[in-house]
Amino acid sequence: MTALLSTFQLTSLPPHAMAFREQVRAFLAEQMPKLPPEVRARSWMGFDAAFSRALAARGWVGITLPAEYGGAGLDPFSRFVLVEELLAAGAPVSAHWIADRQSGPLILRYGNAAQKAKYLAAICRGEAFFCIGMSEPNAGSDLASVATRAVRQADGTWLLNGRKIWTTNANHCHYMIALVRTSGTPQDRQTGLSQVIVDLSAPGVTVRPIQDLTGDAHFSEVSFEDVVLASDALVGQEGSGWEQVNAELAFERSGPERLYSSVVLLDTWLAALRRLPEARRDTVTAGRLVGHLAVLRSMSLAVTARLAAGESPVVEAALVKDLGTTFEQSIPALVEAALGDEPALAADGALYRTLAYVTQIAPSYSLRGGTREILRGMIARGLGLR
Repeated sequence: MTALLSTFQLTSLPPHAMAFREQVRAFLAEQMPKLPPEVRARSWMGFDAAFSRALAARGWVGITLPAEYGGAGLDPFSRFVLVEELLAAGAPVSAHWIADRQSGPLILRYGNAAQKAKYLAAICRGEAFFCIGMSEPNAGSDLASVATRAVRQADGTWLLNGRKIWTTNANHCHYMIALVRTSGTPQDRQTGLSQVIVDLSAPGVTVRPIQDLTGDAHFSEVSFEDVVLASDALVGQEGSGWEQVNAELAFERSGPERLYSSVVLLDTWLAALRRLPEARRDTVTAGRLVGHLAVLRSMSLAVTARLAAGESPVVEAALVKDLGTTFEQSIPALVEAALGDEPALAADGALYRTLAYVTQIAPSYSLRGGTREILRGMIARGLGLR
């Protein structure tokens, strides 16, 4: 563990990223809808295509993508600041979220010239929203047991059959990047897996939204029945899907999005505390949470520095994600306990509604992007323990 932790070098945001923060805050002051905290707490799941397109008009969707494809060409530190400010404000980021964070960088790294020209420009304009097809029914978090299959036809096209589940925003998105089997059987595990781009409007694609405990329906089950994919639907090399997915998940797991899922609740509770007499403020719990967040943020910044250097810190990203989601899940429990000790806060309806939502959605934090068990297995392998 010491060897792993030594890779987390203390990092500060460079001056250009600090200056960029003021631009983002000015944008949010002008464009951010006026929403109550219980709605802003849905930031991850808040789907607002108009807001995403306004962000894209500033060049901030595909912020790290090259200018030749319509991106801003900024570095991972600038993206860190952008994400931090969006989530702190509770902005509705869901429409462009996956395309900006995962699909765009994946296509940039592994896609061919035609794919880059077609998809990256549309992502940067806020006109192409992507979802990720990884999990499957009856497979849990075991991505290597993928059974959805794409078979190459004589004319070079692909015939796709199978199902994906827990696919975020599939009912709103234009495309899916799906992990599929192009050879072998599920018993072959990682061997024979590839990634393909699926047009979700294609014949044979059926999207069924799944309502969660909160009443939202941001997850979907997606079925493919003899879906014909173009010959250039394959991303990267056939059979390299497992390597590509691991690189993709490093983009997903290491950023501030793994620290701030409950931040609107935290801010709402702290605001309520400030309205109490100083002697009745729970400064111990508040200090504990803020101190914990400061350490995790430093770790996330250290991983960002590795990404900025062109590295792929997969194990470090898994560690940040595991620790970060544990922290995010602790916030509603600690706030609930603190409210029980302070009856005067019972009159704050917005605080209670925000707490109710975050309490219901928080169990999903350790599922999305890889379960805690899967992440800890990766960390153990990185340490040579298994």
